[in-house]
Amino acid sequence: MSNKMNHPLITVDGRTLMDRPLEPPNFVVDTLISQGLHILAGSPKVGKSWLALWLAVTVAKGEPVWNMTTKQGTTLYLCLEDSVLRIQNRLFEITEDAPSSVHFCTECDLIGQGLGEQVDAFVAAHPDTVLVIIDTLQMVRPIHDATYANDYRDLSVLKRLADKHGIAILLIHHLRKEKAEDVFHRISGTTAISGAVDSSFTLVEEKRGSGKARLTCVGRDIEYRELELERSGDNVWQLVSDSRTQPELLGNRIVYLLSELMRDRTEFIGTPTELSEQIDPVDVERISPKKVSRQILQNLDALRKIGISAVVRRSNGRRLIELQRAESDDTQGVPAVDPVDPAIVKHSTGGAERAGDADSSLWEGKQSLRPTLSDLAPPETGGFRAEARTHCVDSSSTSFASG
Repeated sequence: MSNKMNHPLITVDGRTLMDRPLEPPNFVVDTLISQGLHILAGSPKVGKSWLALWLAVTVAKGEPVWNMTTKQGTTLYLCLEDSVLRIQNRLFEITEDAPSSVHFCTECDLIGQGLGEQVDAFVAAHPDTVLVIIDTLQMVRPIHDATYANDYRDLSVLKRLADKHGIAILLIHHLRKEKAEDVFHRISGTTAISGAVDSSFTLVEEKRGSGKARLTCVGRDIEYRELELERSGDNVWQLVSDSRTQPELLGNRIVYLLSELMRDRTEFIGTPTELSEQIDPVDVERISPKKVSRQILQNLDALRKIGISAVVRRSNGRRLIELQRAESDDTQGVPAVDPVDPAIVKHSTGGAERAGDADSSLWEGKQSLRPTLSDLAPPETGGFRAEARTHCVDSSSTSFASG
């Protein structure tokens, strides 16, 4: 009988562990991307690759990412769905000067078939490497059934690779088209993908082609947060607001959404479901019909301050929500509505507005047509590349170097 005790468990007792100095997570982007494995998922053509490229360049320069400090070092961007020419053109759009410490690669081996060794060699040649971006995850996965076990095994290889070198590896991935109350449930694949990574990020546009999106973040070393982003003319995602520094944006978001809805109309009347579909057609805000009535009632005073009166009532067994803009007869003297950031709708004490008694009356009106989801493309299933060679180029090079 073979001896299976060749590798005994290595343990540490609680007292010793608690007596050790507590080392904070080592962040590549402070409070956002720590050392470890992370995934950024979004719909096709939403701008994930532009964001990935900008991150690779910005971290290599040591410049802040949305007001967050970065750990400057070498970065490697495996842009497996792009050509060097496309990356070159995009570089000219997002920066005036790309450093030689950011490297690009358009071909690499698959997980378990040489990718780990290629990353090992790159880090050995560039010991100051801090960030590796793989765009996309599907391009480095071997062909096999999409099962929980396979998903977990593939990502565990990359997780061990990140931990081995003390670097951050960011995987670019796709979201499913189907709605979900939790946006992270839309990440393509099984739940093993979210379970195997240290952090998950989803990039969801407010409206297809709008250039406005929400980056929702959750992870083991970071707190839950939502960053509102806007895509500039040079395809850089710029920060509009951050729930970490403006926590009132999470609770008072309904005020902003209703101010946007009432920008071009004087009244709205409909059920909570109809209103929810009007203000959140693709479930970015996660404001369900069950929540919308409560949030309105909690923010009556805040809504009235921006010129919107609201009432929630029942009619013929249905709950109805009625909104009226300032120009109507019974709200004379109230300022005209302009969409506002809920962060500025506060009491003088700085707290968010709470529900209060508000005068409002009933009126008749028509509901506009619901937004359509037909323009949302389904997620790409992706292919793979099985070339054995890795072709890398840094931003200052004009030719390839075989790796």
